[in-house]
Amino acid sequence: MARPLTAVTDAVRERVPPLTALPLPRGIDQRLLASNGTITPLAEPPAGSGLQPVPGDFGAPMVGHSLRLMRYGFDFGMRRYERYGPVSWMGVLGTRMVALAGPEATQVALVNRDKVFSQEGWHFFIDRFFHRGLMLLDFGEHLAHRRIMQQAFTRDRLATYADQMAPVLRQGIAGWPQDKRFRLYWALKQLTLDVAGRVFTGMPPGAKADALNRAFVDTVRAGTAVIRRPVPGGRWSAGLNGRKVLESFFAENLPAKRTRPGDDLFSALCHATDDDGERFSDEDIINHMIFLMMAAHDTSTITATAAAYYLGKHPEWQERARAESRELGDEPPDLAALESLTTLDLVIKESLRMVAPVPSLLRKTVADTSVLGHYIPEGTLVGVSPMINHFVPECWTDPFRFDPERFAPHRMEDRSHRFAWIPFGGGAHKCIGMHFGTIEVKAILHEMLKRYAWSLPADYHVHWDYVALPVPVDGLPVRLRSATATRTT
Repeated sequence: MARPLTAVTDAVRERVPPLTALPLPRGIDQRLLASNGTITPLAEPPAGSGLQPVPGDFGAPMVGHSLRLMRYGFDFGMRRYERYGPVSWMGVLGTRMVALAGPEATQVALVNRDKVFSQEGWHFFIDRFFHRGLMLLDFGEHLAHRRIMQQAFTRDRLATYADQMAPVLRQGIAGWPQDKRFRLYWALKQLTLDVAGRVFTGMPPGAKADALNRAFVDTVRAGTAVIRRPVPGGRWSAGLNGRKVLESFFAENLPAKRTRPGDDLFSALCHATDDDGERFSDEDIINHMIFLMMAAHDTSTITATAAAYYLGKHPEWQERARAESRELGDEPPDLAALESLTTLDLVIKESLRMVAPVPSLLRKTVADTSVLGHYIPEGTLVGVSPMINHFVPECWTDPFRFDPERFAPHRMEDRSHRFAWIPFGGGAHKCIGMHFGTIEVKAILHEMLKRYAWSLPADYHVHWDYVALPVPVDGLPVRLRSATATRTT
């Protein structure tokens, strides 16, 4: 017989170290975060299985904990982990979702030895907008598509992409204003969209690129719409319209890309083949391009923003990184030069730990299964939480402190567990563009460091909005000044 849920959660609390370093919000935020429902089981385990029920609570009627999750994101997830442990459930957007947190629970889902955890978990949120993108495919079909797509991310291709993005970044960053409040996030978002336009489609910045950018923004925001119907003026409706714009663009330009090979990713996908000569259909290319454009620019924007924030809060790391960038000289850096920036490697890895660009990785169970002794029935939506893994004290020293040295060879805290650090996911679905994204962020920060210096007030702390992916609610206001002036002084 399964133990009562109160006994289960009491036992969990004994295994989960208290996260005493977590800062406490004040006022209404503290009350909302502390608002917990009655603990109930997700489902009763089969008789004689020896499994325990998954503890949790639905939250508010209909919307569940959706609004708390979107508003508080990381803080909300941490408090759920403290209360329930690594396996729990909650109500989200009208459905029940199991949350897996911590490296051991994460490993079960991402390694997925029994092929029980399907990518269908993403379908609930984004299939209408990113239909049949690589991340939404499963098992053998996913592997077949990944083998073809890998030809667009070879080292030679990455070197070409690095050469293409350099002038776009240099021109865009040179136009930023100095000595006044400047919302960095939105400038970085425009910059990464321009890079995606040039590197992925061969399109230079301009009116057509701006129209595509707006369509991408609308499709990304639509996935977490509370009203999931095409109501005029709503996010869901805007996302559907954005998808149509993107489909039309790629369909119109695809025949020319098939005919004339180029150095952009769109062309690369049109001509990519696996070892058996298999290639993508036109429909496949359209679906993959829409997904890759979204995945590339959003995650790079978030990571560059987070890294810039921490460099602003920790000027000693900013100066250390700037010194390395200056050693490269004034020429736009190629792939090898970017890879030599080891300080930025540490800063970017720590920024990815502190702010996971994709805070939840979604799955759906295709058969009854269990995680750490908890019964999860077939058809259950499951969310894996990188943002929680990145702070569990059993894997990280003083996890709430910005400390890039934890990734240095003499410490390597990310090796404390295979799934301690998972900003790019893990298992068969680990991000295919992780090296491209890292190179892009390094190139952005390199150009920023060469041209500008920046700092933030000691009492300023960024607040991240989790309505879709993490976005600073105030756009991260900074003041830029000439890095040349700081060098002479």
